[in-house]
Amino acid sequence: MTQLVEHRRGFLANFTPAQKQIGASGRMWIDQLRQSGIDQFGAVGFPSNKIEEWRFTNVRPIAETTFEPGQSGVATTRAILNEYSFGSEAGIELVFVNGHFSPDLSSTGHVPRGVRVESIADALENDPEQLEPHLGRLADVEANPFVALNTGFVGEGAFVHVARNTVVERPIHLLFISEPGATPTVSHPRVLLVCEDSVQATVVETYAGTASGAYLTNSVTEIFVGANCHIDHCKMQQEGLAAFHVATMQVTLGRDTKFVSHSASLGSKLTRNDLNVCMAGEGAYATLNGLVLASGNQHVDNHTLLDHAMPNCPSHELYKHVLSGKATGVFKGKILVRQNAQKTDSKQTSKSLLLSDDAVMHSQPALEIYADDVKCTHGSTIGPVDEESVFYLRSRGVSLEAARHLLSYAFAADVTRRIKVAPVRRRLEEFMAVQHGLPQDLRITDLGAHDEKAR
Repeated sequence: MTQLVEHRRGFLANFTPAQKQIGASGRMWIDQLRQSGIDQFGAVGFPSNKIEEWRFTNVRPIAETTFEPGQSGVATTRAILNEYSFGSEAGIELVFVNGHFSPDLSSTGHVPRGVRVESIADALENDPEQLEPHLGRLADVEANPFVALNTGFVGEGAFVHVARNTVVERPIHLLFISEPGATPTVSHPRVLLVCEDSVQATVVETYAGTASGAYLTNSVTEIFVGANCHIDHCKMQQEGLAAFHVATMQVTLGRDTKFVSHSASLGSKLTRNDLNVCMAGEGAYATLNGLVLASGNQHVDNHTLLDHAMPNCPSHELYKHVLSGKATGVFKGKILVRQNAQKTDSKQTSKSLLLSDDAVMHSQPALEIYADDVKCTHGSTIGPVDEESVFYLRSRGVSLEAARHLLSYAFAADVTRRIKVAPVRRRLEEFMAVQHGLPQDLRITDLGAHDEKAR
């Protein structure tokens, strides 16, 4: 395996002292987990684009940058919080600044019965037995060097535990704010979500940062869902345009559980998202929806895996990209049907809209099927705005520029309308409307049923 090993020593020069600041926990399992991450990253370094999984994404700019650990006390945090906070619309809101939990900025006064939400650092201190069976069990340090890097820093992040038969009415919001200082900074957020049987809950991860200044957010999320659950997960990434955002999410679903994922990438200079969902219980149902809005020189790479491990597990996936300027997008979606997963019904759709001649999209849908009684399809389209639709709007008095903006907005709104969490949907719609200069009376706020199957 070819990696950018020549840069690992420079990166580890800052990595090792920062990891030592966490200190030995006195608990063998967490110390061994951290050491496994350090050892693995030290052995392989950063991934090279000679590796198939990283062919279209060059992480050399990350490898060549000297990052310092981020600090928690930054003056402008409150202004960013006011912009991204859900306020009273969130049942619980944990705020992290440069990877550090901020109790003063968080709101935990309305924790429902059966729900436990706290920082991983507090959980390690107060009740590590709750973490040990789950932390690091899904995110494999050998599968991804950035997971290894994050694992070496396990100590900060969010732990959410929802007990059996619990219904969480309002969203649990995890807000990660990054503010670089005079030099580039790095944070390694970790999220662990554990839902027991018969749980209904909504969890939102928001990653936001200042408009200028280079920094790296390297996050890992592990989600364990039991049987008969309904989990809605949203991730909104709106980092600064000089930032790097690398994220891995590993999900395992129990019997007859429904999991819906909404992922939106708006910011950062370079984004890489890996989302892997395993339907480990019969009758599990997964829906993955994604939206990428990129312009300028932004690069956004989404890799998804729908792993059908048991019979009678349907899944649907819809990812849409709107690219302008010299932006580049990558989508590699894989449907894996294992031999035991008979009666699988899975559909994957990737649609990309290129608004300029310099925008580039790489789409790689894939099916890997080992069962014989299945129904699996995938489709991918890439192209400009439909000129017949433009002509239709112009024939009704809409200008050429307004027609193209309106069609681009409507194209992306097909994803945003599926999002049930009102603060997330509003932010995306407002971002798109401002981006395309649409007045309030032309904005789409809700076109129909949420979580509609991809067509």
